[in-house]
Amino acid sequence: MSVARPFNIPKELVAAAFRAVKSNAGGAGIDKETIGQFESKLGDNLYKIWNRMASGSYFPPRGDNQRDRAASIRMRMRAG
Repeated sequence: MSVARPFNIPKELVAAAFRAVKSNAGGAGIDKETIGQFESKLGDNLYKIWNRMASGSYFPPRGDNQRDRAASIRMRMRAG
């Protein structure tokens, strides 16, 4: 039985995106996970990303700078 998803994102598209990052010698991301670490559980990791993207629940991790900036904006909005 297939589950209807709000976004039609082919699994192959997610796999192709990973291959593109790897071929460009992509470095560790905001989560500090290297290509090698991600690749050690490639199937599981790609499935998790695809599943979250296809269901609309994927939000990329935010770095400390982005978190600080968002907090600063919220504080200014409250001060009005």
